[in-house]
Amino acid sequence: MDECSSTALVRNVYPGTLATPCGKDYKERIVSKDFNILSEVGLFLAGALAAGWLAGRRREDFAPAAAPGPTPERSSENWGRALADLERRMAAQEAATTERFAAVEAKMDEQVKRLSDLPSTQQIIGAMEQLIAKTMASLDDRLTSQAHSIEVLKSTVSQTDSLLERVLESLDSLQTYAEPLELGDDPLRPAV
Repeated sequence: MDECSSTALVRNVYPGTLATPCGKDYKERIVSKDFNILSEVGLFLAGALAAGWLAGRRREDFAPAAAPGPTPERSSENWGRALADLERRMAAQEAATTERFAAVEAKMDEQVKRLSDLPSTQQIIGAMEQLIAKTMASLDDRLTSQAHSIEVLKSTVSQTDSLLERVLESLDSLQTYAEPLELGDDPLRPAV
């Protein structure tokens, strides 16, 4: 297969990977910027690891020689001092722990007191039930009053309707009596 065609294929599949046109010389090809950055970071990390390894070896090389072991007399003194220091630290730790527990207990007592001052769930529910019962009773009273007012209004309208009907009947009867008088002569007037 021709090098030129394979490079063209790579250039089409991975644009920007090769910047130069087809050619057989490797040095003429330029690798993308992303690849350059990765290689530079890799080289930096490799150098940093090598420097760290060399610094560690130098410390080991220049470490002072170990002192000869302690004599039995000094060993018991060191153990005694270490034991006294340990006891002192344990006592300080115990005192600090006791102080912390006392502070925690004081806070817990304060919280218990606050919680005892708060109403219980049953008390809150009872108060809500009473409030709802009063509201419902008030609403029921209002609805009863409204229903009574509607009934009174219905009876008033009914009475007004019957009264208006009587008035209209009376007007009709008066009109029938008044019509013959208008058409004819007045019975109280003498004929001329």
